[in-house]
Amino acid sequence: MTWNSVSVETASQWAGWLWTLLGAVWLLMWFTNKQAKKLESPLERLQHVLPMGMGLWLMFARTTGWGWLNARMLPRIPVLWTTGLMITAIGVGVAIYARLSLGRNWSSMVTLKSGHELIRRGLYGRIRHPIYTGILLAMLGTAMIHGQLRGWVGLGIVLVSFYVKARREEQFLRHEFGEAFETHMRETGMFLPKWT
Repeated sequence: MTWNSVSVETASQWAGWLWTLLGAVWLLMWFTNKQAKKLESPLERLQHVLPMGMGLWLMFARTTGWGWLNARMLPRIPVLWTTGLMITAIGVGVAIYARLSLGRNWSSMVTLKSGHELIRRGLYGRIRHPIYTGILLAMLGTAMIHGQLRGWVGLGIVLVSFYVKARREEQFLRHEFGEAFETHMRETGMFLPKWT
């Protein structure tokens, strides 16, 4: 079987398995987190959780009746959905690798942990938020597979949601680590690597 013979249904199914793998890793590692010493408020959490939920729903919901959101943005050709599947796989891999690099310091909400560490190894040496980078890449790939406007709108909403959340995380980290975090910010990009 060649990449050109992969059907859009097969690509979509494989993408679904990749997203399931990502969810399983998150769930398993959730039990290893350190205790929190400072959390964002419930209102602050809603500012990024609700839009993110909406973006993911637009991307993955299997309901019909989307109207103009079902409009095709890309042609239905194998090169697009196979490229999308590869991008999804790379994104899931990046997110999992970044999550493993954070270890027990990770949290689904903006928080500081007891004994929180400023991670500068792995992808964190070039990108401040590589988990978000991986998820956004995986969403980009999945949007390419599905080809519908609603996937692209969902990706845009999640990007904005991650930006809001990342800025809040950076405030927490700046307060906790001071100049060490300022140096880290100068040496890294938010979602993309900084090479200079």
